[in-house]
Amino acid sequence: MSVFVPSESRLRVTLLVLPESSMMSFASVVDPMRAANRISDRVLFEWRVATLSGRPARLTSDVEIVPDFELDFDSGGDALIVIASFNQQRHAGPAHLRLIRRLARNFGAIGGVEAGSWILARCGLLDGRAATTHWEDFEEFGSHFPRVDLRPDRFVVDGPVFTTGGASPTFDLVLHLIRQRYGYPLAMEVSNVFIYDAAQTAAEAQPLVSLGQLERHEPRVAAAIRVMEQHLDDTLNVAQIAAQVELSVRMLEYLFRETLGLSPGAYYRRLRLQIARRMVMDTRLKLQEIALRTGFNSLSAFSRLFKQYYRQTPNELRRSSSNA
Repeated sequence: MSVFVPSESRLRVTLLVLPESSMMSFASVVDPMRAANRISDRVLFEWRVATLSGRPARLTSDVEIVPDFELDFDSGGDALIVIASFNQQRHAGPAHLRLIRRLARNFGAIGGVEAGSWILARCGLLDGRAATTHWEDFEEFGSHFPRVDLRPDRFVVDGPVFTTGGASPTFDLVLHLIRQRYGYPLAMEVSNVFIYDAAQTAAEAQPLVSLGQLERHEPRVAAAIRVMEQHLDDTLNVAQIAAQVELSVRMLEYLFRETLGLSPGAYYRRLRLQIARRMVMDTRLKLQEIALRTGFNSLSAFSRLFKQYYRQTPNELRRSSSNA
């Protein structure tokens, strides 16, 4: 039986945390469950934290999560949630994948948070299923796992398997779980505890940039940024962007400087470089390919601007991140 159906029974959850995971992704699973228990004054969720080694998992924030136990073949429960982020291949080898694949039978549901979807896909657990992952990894994920029905949604539930695109979508997923299992009023109360009034549905697409309140405060700037996101490799000039959002170049320049303190061109360049930096660190794409995907006509121009922003070349960053 799916964990996303009405039930009064407690849900037994195992959180498998990999090193270099995000603290926000971890908290986005645990804290809504904790709040649901407190508000309802009973144990609706019971969770334990596991690692693959039995040792603490050091997160990207340099905080260590001390596990309750080491994941093994006897582990079981209602749901297994794999939380991962950077360097998931380094932290989960073939033996670990065999363990997780085998354990899928011991749990009623299995989920992947952020790069946790990569772990599930590497286990073959997403073959023939709909799934999502962080937007920055979409192209690489799709090329690695062509049998997965990859969707740009914030989170995806396909039968007993669920995946999320990152920390905020994970919070939405857990609210969805509470709403489906224990009712809408409880989900609303949990949302109110965190003053979270922007719950998103599963099918809403992940934005390339989290614009926060910008869409409410200055929707014209937000619209221009969306245009930039859609044209990373085939870059537009400022006049073309302004035309697409029905503004003059002068007005677009004014709005960007008033709202973000940057010109549209500077923001666009920074956006492309931020995405390129993530590709350099977290993919095996050739630097020439990264340059093309982020709108740079030559590798030399890309490397020069990259060093100007980040004080090291893409090659230097890749070497340092692989040795970290």
